[in-house]
Amino acid sequence: MKKYKIIDVSERQFEDLVRQAPDLIEDGLKYLDHQKSTDRGPLDVLMADSGGALIVCELKIVEDDGMLFQGIDYYDYVKKNVDAFSRLYKKHKIDPIQAVRLFLIAPSFSISLLNRLKWIDIPISLFTFNCIQFENDKEIIPVYSEITIPSAPVVLQPNTLEDKLNYVTDSSMRRLLEELLKEIKSWDENNISIDPVKYDLSLKISGSVFSYIGPRRKHFVVYTYDRDDEWVAFPIYQKSDLVKVKVLLKNNILEE
Repeated sequence: MKKYKIIDVSERQFEDLVRQAPDLIEDGLKYLDHQKSTDRGPLDVLMADSGGALIVCELKIVEDDGMLFQGIDYYDYVKKNVDAFSRLYKKHKIDPIQAVRLFLIAPSFSISLLNRLKWIDIPISLFTFNCIQFENDKEIIPVYSEITIPSAPVVLQPNTLEDKLNYVTDSSMRRLLEELLKEIKSWDENNISIDPVKYDLSLKISGSVFSYIGPRRKHFVVYTYDRDDEWVAFPIYQKSDLVKVKVLLKNNILEE
């Protein structure tokens, strides 16, 4: 059996190794670009998987908790511009419908980083690596190992309209929220629906969302489009706060 040793590499060397043989990380990976400019700085490596999904790769040659935040920044940029990226790399048959993925690749990951990842709901994969060199051979070979991200404890979310209303502990605010929902429903009984979702209430007209309402302990928040067609949050602390919001909600219903 050939003898080998584990060697240290620079960031530039490691980036080159990733670019040269991406399929060593995951079967079917294709290299697209590196040091791609974004509004958060240069992205280390951009790849695509065998299903045509874009993959943002953040690389480190030492353990570094900061790579998580850097990676999410680059992921956010690619996610927001996925259609442009799919056109730019069209010869690689990028599918903009596929979820963008984030790879973090480093020699090791701290317990703190692993614990944070339990609560982040984007497709992230972790890989540790070692670079090896066989005796009497100059070639450097990266060896990767995928790390399992711990699962978050299951948290049961209130899933009925009554549960959402009960979240508001201030009785006057709860009554105000109930009255608002009743009034909104009366605007078009047959086509307006009010449904509980993960943390909020989803308000739809003929199946299209025109607002979300987020219950809080002593107030609630109405999310809807303003006059400039921007999605805006309106905190409601008293009845007078609803005057402007109701006008916007009605306008948004009429536009659907």
